[in-house]
Amino acid sequence: MNAAPHIVSDVMTRTVAAVDRAAAFKDIVRTLQDRKVSAVPVVDGGGRVVGIVSEADLLPKEEFRDSDPDRYTQLRRLSDLAKAGSVTAGELMTAPALTVGADATLAQAARTMARARVKRLPVVDESGRLEGIVSRADLLKVFLRDDEEIAEEVRREVVSYLFPTPSSTVLVEVRDGVVTLGGRVRDTSLVPVAARLVRAVEGVVDVRFALDGPDRTAE
Repeated sequence: MNAAPHIVSDVMTRTVAAVDRAAAFKDIVRTLQDRKVSAVPVVDGGGRVVGIVSEADLLPKEEFRDSDPDRYTQLRRLSDLAKAGSVTAGELMTAPALTVGADATLAQAARTMARARVKRLPVVDESGRLEGIVSRADLLKVFLRDDEEIAEEVRREVVSYLFPTPSSTVLVEVRDGVVTLGGRVRDTSLVPVAARLVRAVEGVVDVRFALDGPDRTAE
C-alpha cells in the first residue's frame, strides 16, 4: 500500500499576513481586521516564526482599560495584566509559537491543534521560516473529496490487498463519504483490519459492511 496521505502543504494557505516584533498594537489590530483572521505569526528579520499574536492576546487591553483589578485578580492573571500594558507584537505575542511542518500529515496537524486547543498553526520549513498557515477549516477540506475518488483509493489500497479475487468478491460503494463494503470474503477475520485501513483514507466519513463469509457448500 503506497498511497501517501494528504499533507499540510496540500491544504495550507500560502499567502500569510505576518508582523515583526516591533509592530504596534494598532497595526496588529488593523492587520487582523483587514485579513479577517484572528491571529498572526510574529517573525524575525530572517522570516523565522518567533511567536504568534491572537485576539486573546489583545483583549486584555480593553478588558482592563478602565478597571483597577483587585489583589486576587492581579495574582491570578499576571500574564493578562502584562499584556494589557503592552504595545508591541514582541511584548504581546505567545512564544514560542506552536508550528507544524509542511510535510506533516493532516492527522498530525489535527492532533496538534486539538491538544493545544488552537484554531490554526503557522507552517514552517526546516529552519523555522514561515511558509504558510493551516487552519481547522483547511484540515476539513479532505472531506470534499469526490466519492468515486475515495472509492477508487479504497479498491486499490485496501480491497485489492486484503480481499484479492477470485477468493473474495468485494464491492465498494461510497455515498457522501460513507464507505460500504459488500460481497463475499474468504477470511472474515480481516474485516476489522479493513475497517481501520478504510477509515485512514482521507475523506472517509465512516465505513460500513455488508459482507458474507465463504460459501462452504461450494468447497
